[in-house]
Amino acid sequence: MTTIKDRKTVLLKRLSELDSRLHSIEAELDEPTTKDWEDAAIEREGEEVLEHLGTAGQNEIKRIRSALKRIREGDYGICVECGDAISSERLDILPDTPFCKTCAASH
Repeated sequence: MTTIKDRKTVLLKRLSELDSRLHSIEAELDEPTTKDWEDAAIEREGEEVLEHLGTAGQNEIKRIRSALKRIREGDYGICVECGDAISSERLDILPDTPFCKTCAASH
């Protein structure tokens, strides 16, 4: 059985991974672009993908920080919508989820 301490460890590890990834994305986006039109178009396409990854990573970081806050406050594993317990199976798959299965389906 997975404990809250185990889930906290998983969340902190993922937070660290995301932080490293976002720093890499920022560094790549800061690199000078090429002057060639075709290469510039390809680079811009790649930058759009990196920007999307960066946004998705930032959103995941927010969810993880919220989950860590719920752990600190003793509310982790309780649905923020209805107040029911979130199943262990759901938390094993989505340790940062604030919603039970029923409430997640309505969002």
